Amino acid sequence: MAAKLRKDKDKQTPVAVNKKAYRNFEIIDKYEAGLVLLGTEVKSLRAGQADLSGSYAKLEGEQCWLVGAGIAQYEQAGMYNHEPTRRRKLLLHKIEIHRIKTKLEQRGFTLVPLRIYFNSRGLAKIELALARGKRQYDKRKTIAERTQKRDIDRDMKKYKSR
Repeated sequence: MAAKLRKDKDKQTPVAVNKKAYRNFEIIDKYEAGLVLLGTEVKSLRAGQADLSGSYAKLEGEQCWLVGAGIAQYEQAGMYNHEPTRRRKLLLHKIEIHRIKTKLEQRGFTLVPLRIYFNSRGLAKIELALARGKRQYDKRKTIAERTQKRDIDRDMKKYKSR
């Protein structure tokens, strides 16, 4: 059963990815949430017209909201279109909201959206991360490690071809 779930996760092609989140934040924990969307928003997402840069999630009481995410207007909707940057409600279990709330009360944690995708049932989902902001020296360290790994892989490739 677990292998089947893993295969389903691999099939999920993201509609929108927040690339800056991986660069600017240290990911601590990940959560999957549903999105409350209008019909035109779903059609626009299926067309791949979404932007997560600069967006974040916040808790208000017992509800979680996605703020600052842009879903482009659907061209064929006419006057029934949606507002591109409106706040969208996120669907999480009460236990997950409680866990996130306790972590957010600690200093330095942020709730960052990583990607929007459609699951195997065709429902729009968002992957949220409980993250801590990276300092400038942490970013430099990550870049240096990536460069070292690339150099080692390049050298190993030379020896493997012989």
